[in-house]
Amino acid sequence: MPPFAMHSSEAEQHGIGVGSVLRRKSDGDYEHVTDDVTIEEPLEIRIGQDVIATTMRTPGNDQELVAGFLLSEAIVCQRTDLREVAHCTLPSSLGNVVNVALAPSVQFVPAATQRLGTISTSCGLCGKASIEVIRQQFPPIPPRNNRMKVSTLLDLPERLRAAQGNFARTGGIHAAAIFNFDGDLMVVREDVGRHNAVDKAIGRMFLDERLPLEKHILLVSGRSSFEIVQKALAAGIPIVAAISAPSSLAVNFARENDQTLIGFLRPPTFNVYSHVERVML
Repeated sequence: MPPFAMHSSEAEQHGIGVGSVLRRKSDGDYEHVTDDVTIEEPLEIRIGQDVIATTMRTPGNDQELVAGFLLSEAIVCQRTDLREVAHCTLPSSLGNVVNVALAPSVQFVPAATQRLGTISTSCGLCGKASIEVIRQQFPPIPPRNNRMKVSTLLDLPERLRAAQGNFARTGGIHAAAIFNFDGDLMVVREDVGRHNAVDKAIGRMFLDERLPLEKHILLVSGRSSFEIVQKALAAGIPIVAAISAPSSLAVNFARENDQTLIGFLRPPTFNVYSHVERVML
């Protein structure tokens, strides 16, 4: 059977590859059919001459991904810190290399940020030297009187599913969405890596100069790990919700930084693991 393939321009737009598979039917017969799969390719992130990370991602929205990654790594803090994010124009890069230009005022130390290996689609922390390096110094979420209605919270999973076009086609891609406290969808992004989907969503808001997101909630289609909660903290998001379970490290991190963490958001039920005061019970 031929390999799954897609022209680079189509991959950039859709992130989906098409190929032929052999399918066993319910009656025991077999047939050749066309199937859609999520594309997974490496993205090399360079600042000047330094390669700071290589992440496995779904092509598309690469500038947003890089912006969100740089924010969560505390390399940039505001939009003016980022002068340019552009794909390498060399044909040999195959669209999988991004060059970053920082503002002259940004203090960038390559040795302090460089990853030791490739970031996999399942872990956005791969390659970090220690847990102390992972724990970036972001301030806790400040206390606010803003609260979300339970009825609004329960509506979000269906709104997320309705916006997941690639999941409907492939069944193998994660989504991250940012809603305001009224339930309005601000941005949704999909990626084979859950942390990349979050970086893309947060990166979009960062590039639009919308941070901090004090009256917003981040909803992810899978589980919530430490890296997800940390990225939300970098964007100033007070509530993180997941369709699946949180990790113990995510729970502890949310409690320490005054974030509300919600898991198993499967209407009509959900669990609140930290700072329940932001939910109008």
